[in-house]
Amino acid sequence: MRMEIRRLFPGDDAFVTRIAEDVFDEPVRPDRLAAYLASPDHLMIVALFDDMVVGQCAAVIHRHPDKVSELYIDEVGVAPAFQRQGIATRMLDAMFDLGREHGCEEAWVGTEAGNVAARALYEAREEPHGLAEEFVMYVYEL
Repeated sequence: MRMEIRRLFPGDDAFVTRIAEDVFDEPVRPDRLAAYLASPDHLMIVALFDDMVVGQCAAVIHRHPDKVSELYIDEVGVAPAFQRQGIATRMLDAMFDLGREHGCEEAWVGTEAGNVAARALYEAREEPHGLAEEFVMYVYEL
């Protein structure tokens, strides 16, 4: 079987029953996946190889009252055995197409300064504006 890049919709939970290691940060919980896919501004693309998820790209559409809608690329993960084969690039391309279809005029993504693989992926794309801006994030437990 060849690689398939596929968008997930509500009810597509069955596509995420077999997941290769290190595609997601934590184990996928069916209830969380269903809630994620049920939200119309949450988008998920997966890479399937022999019915196993070997890559995933998750994004959220941010709509604002005072500026353009933007696509926030929240997660990109590819199983180590499938890295450096263009899977992440194909998933990002598909996600950018979805963003355009939903009226987004910008997309943004962040990563840790030391994540060399992610930075190479993002810097290899069309020249982004605001490349490698310094970024500070605060996380609050709710």
